[in-house]
Formats: sequence, structure tokens, C-alpha cells
Amino acid sequence: MHDRLTKSDIDKMRKEIEYRKLVVRKEAIEAVKEARAQGDLSENFEYYAAKRDKNKNESRIRYLENMIKTARVIDDGSCEDQVGMNNTVVVFSEKTGREMTCRIVTTVRAKPLKGLISIESPIGKAIYMHKVGERVMVDTGDGEPYAVVIRSIEKTEDDSEDAISTY
Repeated sequence: MHDRLTKSDIDKMRKEIEYRKLVVRKEAIEAVKEARAQGDLSENFEYYAAKRDKNKNESRIRYLENMIKTARVIDDGSCEDQVGMNNTVVVFSEKTGREMTCRIVTTVRAKPLKGLISIESPIGKAIYMHKVGERVMVDTGDGEPYAVVIRSIEKTEDDSEDAISTY
């Protein structure tokens, strides 16, 4: 795995793990007990649904713990005039003649349709740590790279998922 994560991402994962272990796990165990008490398990849909939910929770806990264990922690800071983590960036595509606004985030928070672009994506890799006015090549892996120009960078300390995308 070895995803690049910020300290903030890891803190959020730890909070989710704690919540799942202390709250969701207890609720899931109680739901299984209640469903089991209803009698014949061979035709008890509630029992199987409760077990499925309990297993999903345990699976999510293991997934998050593994993500934390294998993560490479990266700094979410950058120079004032460079594209960094959680920055909102406006780029101009020379290929399409259009501007795109996006926020650079880690892979676990990426939601391209909401304008949250992963640092591991082709566009994220291309513009990360570059400056306003620079022309960079985006390699999509299909043999036809295209150029984008960084028009503006908005620095933000907020790592919320609120981003506006204009494609």
C-alpha cells in the first residue's frame, strides 16, 4: 500500500478506529445478540444482517489500521508560491482551452467529481510543488501528455472536503 498520508489524515483515521471500536462494535454485538435471541438461526434474516454489519465494521477497522501502519507520512506544507497539500489550484489546459479548479489531497480523500484531486493522480503529480505561471506536462500514461499552466494557488490550512470544481 504505502499511501502518502498527512498527519491530519492519520489523526482522522485513528478517531474513526476509536469510534468504531468503542461505539459501533458494541452496537453491532448487541444487534447480533438480539437477533440470535429470536430463535431459529437458519431462517433468521436479522441475525445474518447483524453479523454482516458486525463483520463490515471489523473489516473497516483492520483496513484503517493497515493504512496507518503502512503509510508514508508527508508534510502538508509548502512554500508560499508553490502548489502543496490542501491548496486550491486553478490550471489552464492548453489542450482543451479550459480552466479547472481543484484541491490537491491525499489518495484516501480524493473525490475527482468534487474537485478533490489526489497527489498521486497524473494532474496532481504534474503540478505538485510547482509555481504560478509555470507550464507543466501531464502524463496520463496513454502516450499523449498535455500541457497545463498554473493560473493561481489558494493556500489553505483547512483540510475539509469542501471544494468547488469547475470543469
